[in-house]
Amino acid sequence: MKILVTNDDGYRAPGIRALFNALKSDHEVTLAAPDREKSAVGHGITLHTPLKHQKVRLGHSDIVHAVTGNPADCVKLALFDICDQTPDLVISGINAGSNTGININYSGTVGAAREAAINGIPAIAVSIQYGEVMDFHGMAAYTASILDKAMALDLPPGVFLNINAPAISFDRIAGTKVTAQADNNLAYVFDRRRDPRDRTYYWYAGMTPEVPCKGSDNNALLKNFISITPLQCDMTAHAAMDMIAKAGF
Repeated sequence: MKILVTNDDGYRAPGIRALFNALKSDHEVTLAAPDREKSAVGHGITLHTPLKHQKVRLGHSDIVHAVTGNPADCVKLALFDICDQTPDLVISGINAGSNTGININYSGTVGAAREAAINGIPAIAVSIQYGEVMDFHGMAAYTASILDKAMALDLPPGVFLNINAPAISFDRIAGTKVTAQADNNLAYVFDRRRDPRDRTYYWYAGMTPEVPCKGSDNNALLKNFISITPLQCDMTAHAAMDMIAKAGF
């Protein structure tokens, strides 16, 4: 299988390296990822500066592509120039930090997978909850093991998978759950500070507590399950269309 691997942590990140190593023996893998960390850039693309990519060595012999842009740029540029043929699958990750609930909207990891889905290519975003134990090698092996099942799914156009694992060693995983996106974990707290010139600046410092919600991605992680959530590119609120039409706008 021809697989394009990308992420938002940069091509040197341990998660993408573990994924690349788990896949390369059985598949034709192209790695095209940002040349530096690009977390929380969502689906942003680069319009006002030129995009560049260069071949760099990863490990002893593997050649990969370091891209100056965002994760979605990496997918676009790979499809336009880097890949000789359209990949059969795009995998974005493995991200250091879960991409669940509201955080999905900000995620560069998910943005890259969404870009692939927009282009009609099956896609998977893979992340591990941030913590003292992030078993990238276990999650990489798991991801490699489910590819045949994922490719056999008859998903509607524009639908892709968002997979998250809890921050525990892989032998402690309780199983997998198919989940919905939670509506919590919204970042809203800032740490207000003063610089040496007495000017105010801010750091994100907290988010709403993880409230257990049955059937959600966050709840699955809280119970040590891997969460598998189907996401879609179409953001139309179809259920509200008749209501708006009847309102006589």
